[in-house]
Formats: sequence, structure tokens, C-alpha cells
Amino acid sequence: MTPLRATLGTVTALDAVSVIATKRDGGELSDSQIDWVVAGFTRGAVADEQMAALAMAIVLRGMTRRETARWTAAMIASGSRMQFSGLGRPTVDKHSTGGVGDKITLPLAPLVAACGAAVPQLSGRGLGHTGGTLDKLESIAGWQADLTGDRMREILADPETGAVVCAAGADLAPADKRLYALRDVTGTVESVPLIASSIMSKKIAEGTSGLVLDVKVGAGAFMKSLDSARELATAMVELGADAGVRTVAVLTAMDTPLGRSAGNALEVAESVRVLEGGGPADVVELTLALAREMVAVAGLDIDPADVLADGRAMDRWRRMIRAQGGDPDAPLPKAKHTEVVRADRDGVLTRMDAMGVGLAAWRLGAGRARQGDPVQAGAGVEIHAKPGDPVTKNTPLFTLHTDTPHTFPTVTNSLTTAVTIAPPQTPTPTPPLILERLTP
Repeated sequence: MTPLRATLGTVTALDAVSVIATKRDGGELSDSQIDWVVAGFTRGAVADEQMAALAMAIVLRGMTRRETARWTAAMIASGSRMQFSGLGRPTVDKHSTGGVGDKITLPLAPLVAACGAAVPQLSGRGLGHTGGTLDKLESIAGWQADLTGDRMREILADPETGAVVCAAGADLAPADKRLYALRDVTGTVESVPLIASSIMSKKIAEGTSGLVLDVKVGAGAFMKSLDSARELATAMVELGADAGVRTVAVLTAMDTPLGRSAGNALEVAESVRVLEGGGPADVVELTLALAREMVAVAGLDIDPADVLADGRAMDRWRRMIRAQGGDPDAPLPKAKHTEVVRADRDGVLTRMDAMGVGLAAWRLGAGRARQGDPVQAGAGVEIHAKPGDPVTKNTPLFTLHTDTPHTFPTVTNSLTTAVTIAPPQTPTPTPPLILERLTP
């Protein structure tokens, strides 16, 4: 592969139409074509409609591993790259492709920091049925998502804290931010090379030396099938390896919501219970599984289960929240209105559709339809029964929380179709939460 910097000044003779035509006709884009078109799009020399046409060609024709790696490198080169050398401890991060009730980052970051790693966790906001880590944490009084690079480094260097969860700066892979917004409105989201490069350009630019990817599979995930999730995970692991970042991917089930809540403050409360030594079994299981992957990538010899059990992770959580202006002792926001959805018959709950629950939380106000829309901190869905649980008629299945009670009828109707109650004693096997593990 030609060094990126060596080509940036030699590609001005290229034009967008020829780049689009190359990919449209099934050709492989050269390093110079990729560098030129990404740099041109970033500075406005390549028009939105031209990049949209190229993105559609990539959706239809795909990209090779070399093209995807170069595309990712060009995305990174469009902005700055963070550096965390000199912290005196290994750095490791986690990325989830998004699901319903996925609050794992909240207990995971302080837990791994308490194990001895520095955790620079750049997170995002929710859109549609998937919740956003930053939205959840912003339900804590005073907590701030935006940090300067210097402040982020100060927190990571603090031996008693060592973890941040914050928004990515505007100069971190800015080409990806522009392209992501364009893909969202042009029907070009569904491309494994573009998804992989979008995720990995930010993670590599973040400067961490190790990365664990949680790739969700199932009804509530972006990737519905194991094959598609495996394809995405493989592409991202390869990109990490090509960039010198130790990368592992774990494929995890997302047919049923994680834990017992989907919302913002509701999920914070559940995360705190995990740090206190309780919480839902599936949230604890996945938190520990990912923590073990992260400490292994970081080269640490410690069992995160011991650190969670003895309270060290909770101590880190409190320091992490305070370091970003939050008050860990402040009461969490509560919605103004609640309503209970009950079982309509006796039996056993055999199915709970994660997408249906996620859409319910979104309609109640926990999520947004467009970037920039406000969210309700207290809105969401409390889950009282999970697949395999016996229920009787009028048993509470869900409690709905919102400041906008006119949404209750629509949400109630949708949730009744999101669950299946079979006759009593119906066998309900529990599928595994961890499906596969991929390494370079």
C-alpha cells in the first residue's frame, strides 16, 4: 500500500466522476483515488451528490480489504489523531454496534479501569430504537459529555479514575461524520465496508492500543443474521490489525433486550445496581465477558469478577462521574406518568422482541428520530418478565415511563405484539448470550 501522505499532494488531477465510474463498473479504487475523494469531500470540493453516488456504488459493488483499509486511513487523515502514550498503563476501549437495553459501557468502563487499564471510551447518542450511552449518562445531574483532549488525558492519567466516557471531538475523523449523515438520507447505510470504516476510523483515531468489539446479532440489532454480523466483525478486526490496534470481536445475541430496562435514567439505575453487586444476570454476564476480553487485550492478569465483587469498580464509577461534573449521589430523573402493561393470560413468556421494546422506549421519549432531537431522561420501559418466566393473567409485564402520556395507547398495543405467552409448562430454552469470538 502506498503511504498516505505521499499521495495527498499528487492526486489533484483526479475527478469525482472518474472515481464514481471506476466503482460503478466494478473496478477497484486505487490509493490515490480514495485519498483524493475523501479529502475532497471533507473540504467541499467533492459535492454531496457525487459522494452519495460513490457510496451507492460501494453498496452495490463492495470494496476489497485493501480498499477498506485505505478508505479508513483516509477518514482518519481527514482530522486529528489522539495520543495516550505516557499514561503508565495500557489503553483499551470497547465498541458496541448498538442494541436495546445495552447499558454495558456504564459498568464496564469503571470496572476495566479498576483492573488497571486506561479506558478512553468515545460514545454516541441514540437514534431510533437504539439507545445512546451519552444520553443515558446525561440523565445524571451535572454530567458533561464534552471534554477537551487535555481534560480527557488528565482523567485517564489519574490513578484513582482512569476512565472517561465522552463525545468524540469535531476534529476526529470529520470526513466520517459528513459521510455518515449523507448515507443516512441516501439509502446507503447497508454496506459492510462503509460501516466498518466508519466505526474503526474513529476508534483508531482515538489512539487506544487495544479494542474489543461487541457486535450485536438479532431482531434488535442492526445485523439480523449471524452471517452478516460475522462479516462486519471480520472486517473490523482486520482493520484494527492493519492499523496496529489489538482487536477482538465478540458476537452477542440481541433478540431479547439486555437487562430489565430500556431508557436513559432507568438504565443508569440498573447499571449502578450491577456495580453494587446486583443487577440482571445477563447484564452482569456480558459486562464480565467483555471486561475479561479487555483486560486480556491490555495484557493484564486479573479477574474482573473479583474487582466487581469487592467494590473497586463502584469506587471508579463515582470518581469517573465526578470527574465529568456529575453528582453520583443525585436522584435520577423520573417520568411524570407511568402505566403498566399486564399479561392477558396464564402461561410462560417464550418471546420478547427487542426491536418492539426499543421502539416502545423511543415512542415514549427515550430516543430520537433525528440527530439533535431532545430526549426525556426519565422515559423508557421497565421489563418485569423475560423469556422463560411463568406469568399469570394480569401479571405486570412492563411499566411504561414518559412525560407524554398520549403515547401510552400506541405503545401498549405495540408491546402486546412484541411478546408471546405460550401455555404453562411450555419448554423455553435459553439461548446463549455470547455467540462467537473473532480474532485477527
